[in-house]
Parts: sequence; structure tokens; C-alpha cells
Amino acid sequence: MDVTSEQKIGSRLTWFSIFTSASTLLCCALPALLVALGAGAALATLVGVVPQIVWVSEHKTPVFIAAGVMLAVAGYLQYRTRFLPCPVDPGLAAACSRQRRVSNVIYFVSLAIYAIGVSFAVLAPYLLD
Repeated sequence: MDVTSEQKIGSRLTWFSIFTSASTLLCCALPALLVALGAGAALATLVGVVPQIVWVSEHKTPVFIAAGVMLAVAGYLQYRTRFLPCPVDPGLAAACSRQRRVSNVIYFVSLAIYAIGVSFAVLAPYLLD
């Protein structure tokens, strides 16, 4: 596998990790936030419009496992691609550096989203007992 294709795969997995970690917010953090704010009717309307949220909530363990695996793979590829060389051309080198920074930001935002989801789905029920 050449350098460019490895960077592309890492970038795609980083974007995919933000979508998988966002699903953890949909299943756990968003409903808890709406109920805590007294917006139960808004949650009921949201579930009526997007009934897939119920499915994601019912299957939250596989969703969290899949998101965690994707974050681990994306983190590993982020780590590997940070040592790969950028092209010699100044324009391409600037684009390469910018892409690495954007990928790192997306990855750490994904980690934060995942941590929020875990705190609502796993930690909050134990704290409320």
C-alpha cells in the first residue's frame, strides 16, 4: 500500500468514526437531554418523525462496540499516517499538512462525542441509583 492510499483510508475512517460516534449521541445523550430539559413532547415528536432512534436505543451495546472499534482503528491509522511524508511540491505539502490537522480535529471531536455518549448510556444509570 502506498503512502497516498494509506492517507486516504485513514481520512475516510476518521470521517466514518464521527458518524458512528454521533449515533451514540442519538441513542443516549439526546433523549436524556430532552427529558432533563422538560422537552418530553419534543422527544416524542422526534421519535415519531425518526423512528430509527428507537432501534438505535434498543441496540445500544452493538452501536457502542462498533463506534469504539471504528475509533480505535481510526486512531491507529491517525497514528501511523502522522509519520508518513508529505509530497515535495509546496502546494501539495500544504494540503497534506492541512488534511492531517483536519483529520486530527475530527478524530478528537469523535472521541469527545463518544465519551459523552458513554457517560449518558453507561455511567449515568449507575450514578442515579
